[in-house]
Amino acid sequence: MSKKNNQAPARGPRTVATNRKARHEYFIEETYEAGIALTGTEIKSVRMGRVNLQDGFVLIRNGEAFLMNVHIAQYEQGNRFNHDETRPRKLLLHKQELRRLHSQVTQRGWTIVPLRMYINERGLAKVEIALVRGKQLHDKRATIAKRETERELRRMLKNY
Repeated sequence: MSKKNNQAPARGPRTVATNRKARHEYFIEETYEAGIALTGTEIKSVRMGRVNLQDGFVLIRNGEAFLMNVHIAQYEQGNRFNHDETRPRKLLLHKQELRRLHSQVTQRGWTIVPLRMYINERGLAKVEIALVRGKQLHDKRATIAKRETERELRRMLKNY
């Protein structure tokens, strides 16, 4: 990895973790990009890809958004300075976005969940969060049936 003129090599965003379960459990209404306030050992663990977004959600308290229940594994070389693995982490959003999210959650009863965590071009950890509403069991079955028919259609067209 050679550096030219003291610049880091150019790279695009790199996905660290995705929440595949969220797309199955919820209808996604809107998505937002948020920064995350992390400690030193947390960002090292995130860059190693040791993140689990499965049970995560976003809580809005006192005009601030917090990422709850997201598991970031402890950094092996972190010794006594290591972090708590599931601590609440502050999300960095614009005030307008926070107000809009808070109003949608309180008025419509929707939820905010993390969809994916990634490292952007500048090397910063970002999380893509979504405003979602829950799917009923029959909605999930309809989604699965639709996916199966599309798969069958593609298979039939491929044979011809």
